[in-house]
Amino acid sequence: MATISRIVLLLLFIPFICSPFAVAQTASDKTTMPEVLVSDSSHQPTMAKQMDNVLDFALHVTKMGKTDPHFAAGSQDRTFADLVFNGLLRYVPGGAPKIESDLAVGMPVLSTVNGKQTWTVTLRKGVMFHSGPMTASYELTADDVVFSFSKAADPGQSAYAGDYDGMTVKKRDQYTVEFVMEKPISSILFFPKITNYNGGFIVSKKAVEKMGYDSYLKHPVGTGPFMFKEHIPGVRLSLGAHTGYFRGKPALDGVALHFVPDTEKRRAGLLDHTFDVIIGSGNQGFAETLLKNPGIAINPHGPGEVTTVYLNTSIPPMDDIRVRKAVTLALNRDDFLQVYDENSAGPVFSPVPADFLPGGLTRDEVVKLGINFETNLVKARSLLSEAGYPKGFKLALVGSEKRVYRACYRILQEQLSRIGIECEVKILPHSEMHKTIRKNPRPIVIYTAWRPNADVFLTRFFHSNSILLTGEKPDTNFSNYGLIDQLIEGARFEIDPEKQVSLWQQAQIKLLSDHAAYPVMYAIMNTPRQSYVDYGHPLKASMALYPQFTERTRLLKENAINE
Repeated sequence: MATISRIVLLLLFIPFICSPFAVAQTASDKTTMPEVLVSDSSHQPTMAKQMDNVLDFALHVTKMGKTDPHFAAGSQDRTFADLVFNGLLRYVPGGAPKIESDLAVGMPVLSTVNGKQTWTVTLRKGVMFHSGPMTASYELTADDVVFSFSKAADPGQSAYAGDYDGMTVKKRDQYTVEFVMEKPISSILFFPKITNYNGGFIVSKKAVEKMGYDSYLKHPVGTGPFMFKEHIPGVRLSLGAHTGYFRGKPALDGVALHFVPDTEKRRAGLLDHTFDVIIGSGNQGFAETLLKNPGIAINPHGPGEVTTVYLNTSIPPMDDIRVRKAVTLALNRDDFLQVYDENSAGPVFSPVPADFLPGGLTRDEVVKLGINFETNLVKARSLLSEAGYPKGFKLALVGSEKRVYRACYRILQEQLSRIGIECEVKILPHSEMHKTIRKNPRPIVIYTAWRPNADVFLTRFFHSNSILLTGEKPDTNFSNYGLIDQLIEGARFEIDPEKQVSLWQQAQIKLLSDHAAYPVMYAIMNTPRQSYVDYGHPLKASMALYPQFTERTRLLKENAINE
């Protein structure tokens, strides 16, 4: 089986290159998923899963992270949130960055009220919340929407509060809400704030208030196609079908999320039909080897998550720009790229990936500007000596159990050891890594993420409000950097697209010159599945970081052999 070609990768990301998002024309296209890579299935495997109409999905982590969607960060968190909750708008399943209405009847209507930009959203009638331990199923109203966005904007109740600065949410009537903006912004920046992503998820006001927040976390209540059923920590989280789902009763009876960090165990579970879908691996030859087995299909899909090395500008000795520059001169993107199959990753040269989003910087641009900083160990050692560290120093870092994180930190250790910097890396469960690097800032953090546009990338990782612990709304500013606030804010409220892109680029030129971060690479995802799994939609890119299981997802029993 041939590996994925560069042409296929380009085709996957044409929507990202062309536009930061596009509004979908219809929500009712009944298309089926194209198989990008599929094994020879001319003969069926001798054994097959006993079909129980529950889709078993193996994730690459040890346990569940956050069940509050407003704190979702790890891939398991985002998967759970996508299955259980909705937004007013949504990224088209499998079709991000296209956006369509979800809990809203249509797209927001723009007007000016009392001199303020106002976006009006009309809610669908008849949308029902799941029943919970202390609440019967009830209809979604504007009260739930106002409650949810008030929660999302509160730093104590949301990891994404910074996304909602300068926004007030008001209830006009039971089915109408208004978003009043302190300063006008374009639809390109407003729509993602109310999608099924980050702080845009709608939670049940009644369930949170009656159960109490801590109890709610143990049994979350949303409006999505699947509802919470059972959680066995470190083993499995089970969801049942929400038969009252407003888009129709799900074809599946449920979804089970299995926590299986070991790649080989996930692979074996797929082959013996314990699992229907698994998170794959970017290891060399993984996909090609797996596809030699009959009845297996793989859909490479985006978005292209970006891996960046963040350098803390406030923790000694990293607070010395000479030290940070020495670190960047010791790094080599080509070594990091070996973490993935050659067709699954590519280099990036700015925090905003130029291949996918407006506002990024290309290789040619950073070379022309003199901010590419090619590997130069002699210069790096000289800078350390000049800064007072001729013999180097030690750093205590924290990494994740995930294969890519482990591999990237190992490469970081090897590369920095060449200039005398010794990195001690403590590997934690993925959810614990997220918690630790936010509560206990580290001198260097390697982080992999995707964000919907340049404003969100720059705001969450480099605006002073997002600085860990001390920022007005602490988020993921691991660099403790705050020297481009004016450029970020200027771009946010700039209506002219060309000027907006220019401001985003200026911000990145500044932070790269200050050695606040070292952009490394992007990677696409591959998610092996049984050929009898029909996602119910074409799969090009998913903001939820998995293929997405909806009310249309099916297990095609006629294509499987029951025991």
